[in-house]
Amino acid sequence: MKTTRSSLILILSIIISATESTRADKINTVLELDESNFDSTIAAYDYVFVDFYAPWCTHCKHLAPELDVAAPILAELKKPIVIAKVNADKYTRLARKHEVDGYPTLKIYMHGVPTEYYGPRKAELLVRFLRKFVAPDVVVLNSDSAIREFVEEAGTHFPIFIGFGLNETLISNLAIKYKKKAWFSVASDFSEDVMVQYDFDKIPTVVSIHPSYNDHSIFYGPFEEEFLEEFIKQNFLPLAVPINYDTLKVLKDDQRKIVLTILEDESEEKSQKLIKTLKAAASANRNLVFGYVGVKQWAEFAETFGAKGTKLPKMIVWDGGEEYLSVIGSESIEEEDQGSQISQFLAGYREGKTERNRISGPSLLGYLHSLIGIRTVYIIVFLVAMLILIRHVSKEEPLTVGTGDQVEHATSSEAESSEYRPGDKQD
Repeated sequence: MKTTRSSLILILSIIISATESTRADKINTVLELDESNFDSTIAAYDYVFVDFYAPWCTHCKHLAPELDVAAPILAELKKPIVIAKVNADKYTRLARKHEVDGYPTLKIYMHGVPTEYYGPRKAELLVRFLRKFVAPDVVVLNSDSAIREFVEEAGTHFPIFIGFGLNETLISNLAIKYKKKAWFSVASDFSEDVMVQYDFDKIPTVVSIHPSYNDHSIFYGPFEEEFLEEFIKQNFLPLAVPINYDTLKVLKDDQRKIVLTILEDESEEKSQKLIKTLKAAASANRNLVFGYVGVKQWAEFAETFGAKGTKLPKMIVWDGGEEYLSVIGSESIEEEDQGSQISQFLAGYREGKTERNRISGPSLLGYLHSLIGIRTVYIIVFLVAMLILIRHVSKEEPLTVGTGDQVEHATSSEAESSEYRPGDKQD
């Protein structure tokens, strides 16, 4: 009897060990999912990053080796993240169920709940970005070196909030609520050098940092949750926001009106000087978002607000809809005393000295969906071209076309030379 029981225990141990070994091996590589194992995988692991791809998609081909590099690194985290992929072109029903509208569509499933991923796609940056989702809600920092390391490790994709001398309980609820949008920490021990570095002179205080914009803001209270939350929400974006597809995604959820400054070229020295003045105005007017866009950087968007043929820089007020306001008497900004001109513009806006204009392009949501619209135009153009080609072939001698390999090589070369953004998809 003892022998039988011992044998049974041994067999069970071997089975458990084999199962654990298989599971450990799997999460070190990119898992292939389909309709038979998708739901069970999402249920088995707390964090699963899924790449819905198509074999013919150029962007997907670029992404695949990056995921292969990232998978074993993410598997070693204290809270591992499993990387998986689904051939959405083959398993179309599964793709429709998970609202796949292009390739690649990237989602992270946290305890079974999906969140669309718009972050970087290079392995090193992707790992750094995804670490945010498994990090503690609030990181406790006990020294100057811990603060420095935390800021460095956090990277540049999320704003950082540090509560100096702040009780962790005051920020923990908000840290949980906005975990997907920012890093949160409290520093209990720090030197005067840190106070000088982050430009605050009393505690408790909360400092918001935007590393990629070299931008930070200070909050001295009051520390009731509603006031602290308002500060946090207002600082998801830097004081002066460069307008592009990524920042428009964030602005979509912001209820404040946008004071938009249109420049010739954001990179010019005189533009940088004006942007610095805009930051000062934004700091004093937190109920508004201050954004800027250069005609050189995004002509299509700038010309929506009448940039073509008008004197720049110019300022307008926009709520993300199909109309915007210009302030009478403040149509453009001269180089001298720009701070006073911005103050005059804001005063005119608040006093209602405005003129309503209709934008010549899409609304904010329209711009966010415009990539889909552009892809649709490409498809229509392609179909028309194919019809013309078929008619031509029927009238002329048969055309000699390249081999599949030649066509694939040409497509890849074009993709390598074209501009590539993290959020790019193909239909």
